[in-house]
Amino acid sequence: MNIIYLVVFSFLVTVGSLLARKPNVVYVMADDLGYAELGSYGQKKIKTPRLDQLAAEGMRFTRNYSGNAVCAPSRCVLMTGKHPGHAFIRNNGEVKPEGQRPIPKSEFTMAEMFKSEGYATGAFGKWGLGRPGSEGDPIHQGFDRFFGYNCQRHAHSYYPNYLWSNEKRVPLNNEPPVPGHASLPKGSDPADPRSYDVFKGKEYAPDRINEEALKFVRKNKDKPFFLYYPTVIPHVALHVPDEELKPYLAQKWKDPPFSRHQGYGYTPHFTPRAAYAAMITRMDTYVGRVIDLIEELGLTDDTIVIFTSDNGTTHLKLEVDYDFFKSVGNLRGLKGSLYEGGIRVPLIVKWPGKIKAGAVSHRMTGFEDWLVTLHTLIEAKNPLPPVHDGYEQAHLLLGKCALVRPPLYREFSGYGGQQAVWTGKWKGIRQKMLRKGKNHDPLKIELYDLDSDPSESTDLAAKHPEVVERIRKLMAEQHVPSPHFPMKPID
Repeated sequence: MNIIYLVVFSFLVTVGSLLARKPNVVYVMADDLGYAELGSYGQKKIKTPRLDQLAAEGMRFTRNYSGNAVCAPSRCVLMTGKHPGHAFIRNNGEVKPEGQRPIPKSEFTMAEMFKSEGYATGAFGKWGLGRPGSEGDPIHQGFDRFFGYNCQRHAHSYYPNYLWSNEKRVPLNNEPPVPGHASLPKGSDPADPRSYDVFKGKEYAPDRINEEALKFVRKNKDKPFFLYYPTVIPHVALHVPDEELKPYLAQKWKDPPFSRHQGYGYTPHFTPRAAYAAMITRMDTYVGRVIDLIEELGLTDDTIVIFTSDNGTTHLKLEVDYDFFKSVGNLRGLKGSLYEGGIRVPLIVKWPGKIKAGAVSHRMTGFEDWLVTLHTLIEAKNPLPPVHDGYEQAHLLLGKCALVRPPLYREFSGYGGQQAVWTGKWKGIRQKMLRKGKNHDPLKIELYDLDSDPSESTDLAAKHPEVVERIRKLMAEQHVPSPHFPMKPID
C-alpha cells in the first residue's frame, strides 16, 4: 500500500509541476534592422515569411523604441531595465584588444532575474557589454551559456576564425579570417565578380550560432529556459553564402557593386542590394528553425517569443541602400539618430492562448519595459531591485485594461549629442548638443506631433511653448551625469 501511495503521490507531484511550469522566453534581437524591413511592416522586396507568420500569430507593435540609437547602449537598456539617462553604458566604446566597456557586476540583468527564478539561461550571438573575462562577460551577468561574438568589432566579419564558447575560443574553419573592413586587392577589377571572392569564407558564423542555440533549447526542454538571441544580422559587412543570394539575383535589380571607395566602409560586395536582402532572409530562416524546434518539442503553448531590433538601419548608403528598400518607411533618421528612423524598431510578441493572434498595438513601448514585463509574465517570486525605469506592459500584451505609458526618455552622447522625450503624441528632441558654433544653441528643443507627423517634418516648438517647457523639465529630471559618457551642456 505504501509503495502504491508513493507512486501515485510522485505522479501527482510530477503532473502538478508540469501544470505549474513557468513559460519559456525566447528573445530575438536583430542588429541594425530597420522599422520597415519586414513584410509585416510593409517591406516589399525582402522576403521574411517566418517573421511575418510570427506577426500573424502574435501581436505587432507600431511604436516600439529600442534602448538607444547604436548597439551597446541599446543592449544595456534591455539587459538592465534602465533608460539611457541612468544606464551604465550610454555609447559604444571599444576596449582593446577585444570587447566593449563592461557593465559592472553590481548591475542587475534580465538574465540574473531569470536565473533567480530557476531558468536555464543562454545567450547566442553578439554581446557587446564587456570584454571576455571581465565583470561584463555574459557568464558573469547571469547567463549559464554563451556562444558567439563577445566584441562588436569582431562581429563585423561573418567569417571569423573563432567564436567564444563561454570563456573559451572555439576555432572556425576560416583561415585566414575574412576581415570586416578591407578594400579590394590592389589591381583588382571592380567590375569583375571574381575580384570579390576574397571576401567569401568557408564557415558562416551565424550558422554555428544558430546550431548552438538549438542545442540549448533541446538540452533544456524539460525546464523553463531563457534564450537570448542577439543575432548579428543584418549589420554590415555584407557577408552571406552564395546560395542565399540566388533568389535575389534572379530579381535582376539594378545593383551596382560596393567597391569601398577611398577605404571607407566595410568589405566590398559585387551585388550589395541582393546581399543585404539575402542576409535578412537568412536571419528569418534562423528564427524559423528555433520556432520549429519549439513546436517539435511540444513547447509552443508554453513559450513567449519576442522579436525586435537594437536600432534602425545603418546610414552607410553605398552598402545598404535604405532608399531602395524603404528601410524606415516614412520615418526620419537612421542608425545613430534619435529621430524616429534611428530608434523606432519592429516588435512582435507571440504567446499562444495568452496574446491575441493578429493583434496590432499603437501604444508606446521601450526596451527598458521588458525587465519588469517579463518579471510579471513569468509570475516571478523574487522582487526586482527598486532601481529600474521600465513600465509593466503585461496587461497590454494580455489584452487587459492597460494605462498609457508614462513619458519615454532617451539620450545619446554619440553622433553630436542628442536628447529626446516622448510624451503622448508629442516628441521633443535636441540635436548636435556637443557641437560648437556661434549661432548654435545646444539646448534648442524641436517639437513634433507624431500622431499627425510621424516623419518629423514640421517643428511646432514655437507654437507650443508650454509643451516644450514641460519636455525641457523632463529632460533635466531624467538625466544623471555619467563620468564615462559626458554631456557637457546639461552636466
